[in-house]
Amino acid sequence: MSPLSSALLKNLIVACLGFSLLAGCASHSSGPPLPGLPDRVELTSVPFFRGTEFQGSSMALASLLRAQGVRISPGLLEPTMHLPKDIDGLPINVPNAAREFGLVVYPLEPTLNSLLTQVAAGNPVLLRYEAGHFWGSPRYALLVGYDRYKQQVLLRSGEERRQMLGFSTFASAWKSAGSWAVLVQQPNQLPAQVDHQRWLQSANALAQAGQEDAAAVAVKTLAQKP
Repeated sequence: MSPLSSALLKNLIVACLGFSLLAGCASHSSGPPLPGLPDRVELTSVPFFRGTEFQGSSMALASLLRAQGVRISPGLLEPTMHLPKDIDGLPINVPNAAREFGLVVYPLEPTLNSLLTQVAAGNPVLLRYEAGHFWGSPRYALLVGYDRYKQQVLLRSGEERRQMLGFSTFASAWKSAGSWAVLVQQPNQLPAQVDHQRWLQSANALAQAGQEDAAAVAVKTLAQKP
């Protein structure tokens, strides 16, 4: 993209962000989970790479990228994520690695409802939680399902393709690791109940990573939303 086109894209994102701020943000419920959502959801087509090395980060991200049609493996991702040297940099390096493939990293609100809403819409969620009961350690995983009757979530995590955790257990473990959760979306693939401001901020981060064409698609897709 030319310098002029780059400047126009940045100006467009800034203008759209300003409009979004004036319009206000949509409210999100933090009440009991699953209001208006299906009773049971499982995204069976999401791939799975088994392993706990590097907090499971490269395995979880590779699985999610595969779900988005990227031909990748954990081993191929590790240099991009500065592994094995920079374990402490994972909170920054995981999103940066996803953006290298022209994908939008869209942060979710720290409520169980927000996560399950995305899963019900068919969007697997990349998250970090505290694995272990007594001496837990951070682990990256994919949320790919839930069951409202059993009050359980379903994770692709570590060595387990289908790890079931109770709602309260999961919520506590997720909160202990900072309540971090994101979607990794194609730029023309809006999240459920998309927050306009947050999507535009995510598009701006994608442009800053050098993926300006993909960022422009993300902005255009939001503008065309009915």
